[in-house]
Amino acid sequence: MAEDNGGKELVREGSLVLRDHIYTVSEITQVIKAALETAVPQVWVVGEISNCRRHPSGHVYFTLKDAGASLSAALWKSNAARLKFELKDGLQAVCRGRIDVYPPRGSYQLIIEQVEPKGKGALQLAFEQLKEKLRAEGLFAPEHKKKIPLLPQTIGIVTSPTGAALIDILRTIDRRFAKVRILIYPARVQGEGAAAEIVEGIEFLGRSPGLDVIIVGRGGGSIEDLWAFNEEAVARAIFACPVPIISAVGHEVDFTIADFVADIRASTPTAAAEMVVETEEAFAERIENFRRRAEQAFRLGLQGLRGEVDDLGRHGVFQGFQRRLLTLAQRVDDLDSRAWDVVNESRRRISEGKNRAALAVERMASGLVRRLTDASGRAALVEERIAGSFRAFLARKEAEWERLAAGLQAQSPLNVLKKGYAVVWRDGAARTPLTAIDGLRPGERVAVSFFRGEFEADVRSVDPDRPVETETPPADRTPEGKGTS
Repeated sequence: MAEDNGGKELVREGSLVLRDHIYTVSEITQVIKAALETAVPQVWVVGEISNCRRHPSGHVYFTLKDAGASLSAALWKSNAARLKFELKDGLQAVCRGRIDVYPPRGSYQLIIEQVEPKGKGALQLAFEQLKEKLRAEGLFAPEHKKKIPLLPQTIGIVTSPTGAALIDILRTIDRRFAKVRILIYPARVQGEGAAAEIVEGIEFLGRSPGLDVIIVGRGGGSIEDLWAFNEEAVARAIFACPVPIISAVGHEVDFTIADFVADIRASTPTAAAEMVVETEEAFAERIENFRRRAEQAFRLGLQGLRGEVDDLGRHGVFQGFQRRLLTLAQRVDDLDSRAWDVVNESRRRISEGKNRAALAVERMASGLVRRLTDASGRAALVEERIAGSFRAFLARKEAEWERLAAGLQAQSPLNVLKKGYAVVWRDGAARTPLTAIDGLRPGERVAVSFFRGEFEADVRSVDPDRPVETETPPADRTPEGKGTS
C-alpha cells in the first residue's frame, strides 16, 4: 500500500516503514533493532552452550547451538551472580530472554535473564558441580578428618536460635550428660545471607579457647531450604576450622556439601547430640568394662610370668645355683683382702717417696741459693761495665751534636742577615725567595727582609747585566735611571 505523506511516498511492508530516501547503516540498524524488540519481546530458547567465557567485568558470553543453527547470547553480571551452577561448554540449557541487535557488529543476540539446565534442576546441577570440585581439591579426603573427643567439656552449636533442631540438641545433651558447657552462635539457616552467618559462626567458635567440638545443622526441608549448607563458603569454613565439626543437616535421606566436608555426619541434629555426648550410665559402664578388661589382662599376664619363673627354676641350668653364689662370695672376700694389702703397700711407698722428695728439695734449695749468689755478683759486674760503656757513648754523641750545631749555626742565613745582607721575596700568594734577577719584571712588587724588619718595594727597572761592584752613579743621573729599589 502506498500513500502520500508531505510529498514523500511511504511503502508499508508488514510492520516496517521504508521511506524513499537512502538510510545510513546506523539508521537501518535501529529500524531492525526496534522491529525485533517489538516482534520478539520475550522468548525461551533451548540449545547447547559453547564458547562460554566470563569477562573480567562479570558478564558471561556464549553461543547457543543445535544441529541447524547457532545464536549468540549474553548474560549480564547482575543475572550471572544469581546462578547457582556453573555455565560450561556442552551443557544443555533453557534460556529466557529477549532478542537484541548489537549495532557495532550488526548482529543479533539473545540477552538472557534466566538460565535453567535442561532435564535437571539448577540447584541439583550446582550441587553436583561443587561436590566434584571440592572432591578434586581433597576436601573430602579421610586423612583430613579430625577425631571427636570422647568426653567434650565445651560444645559449640551453630544453628537457628528459634529452630526445632536447637531444642532437640539441648534436650538430648541434658538428658544424656548435663555436665557440659554449651556455646550457641545464632545464625540463619535458610534464605539470603544464611551462608554468610553460618561461616561467621564457624569461624567465631573455631577461635574460641577450650572448645572441643562444634555441631552445625538444622532441621529438614527441601533442597532450596537446605541450600545454605551447599554453599562453597560454608564448605571451606568447615574444612579450615581447627575444631572437629559434626554436620547435622536435615533428615537421614538429606545430604549436603557440608556433610561431605565435616569430620563426621549425623543423620539428624538429635543423632549429633547422641553422638557427641555419652549418657552418664553408658560412660560409667564403659569405664567399668575397661577396668575389668585391664584387671583380667594383668592377672593373665602375671600368671604367665609365674609359670615362666617356675619353668626356669626347674631347668638344669639353675641347679646348684646357690653353690655357685657361695663360691663367688668367697672369691669376693679374697679379692677384698688382696685389695687392702695393695692399699697398705701403696701407703708405705707413698710415705717413703715423700721423705725422699723432701730431702731432694732441701738439697736443691741449698745449691740454688749458692748459684743465685754467684750469678748476682757476675750480674753486678756486667751492669757496671755496660753503664761505663753507655756513659762513654753518650759523651761522644754530645760532642758530635755540639759540633754539628756549631756548623749549622755558622751556615744559618740569619747570621748572614746580621752582617747587613737582605733577602728579596717575590710578593704573591706564595712567597718565594729571589736568587736571580731572571724572570723579574718592572712593576712587580717585592718584599725585602733584613735580620730585623722588612719593607715592600715596586720594581721600577731591571738591569740583568749590571754587576754588584759599581762606581757611584754620576750626580747628573736621574732617579729614572737603571736600578732597583
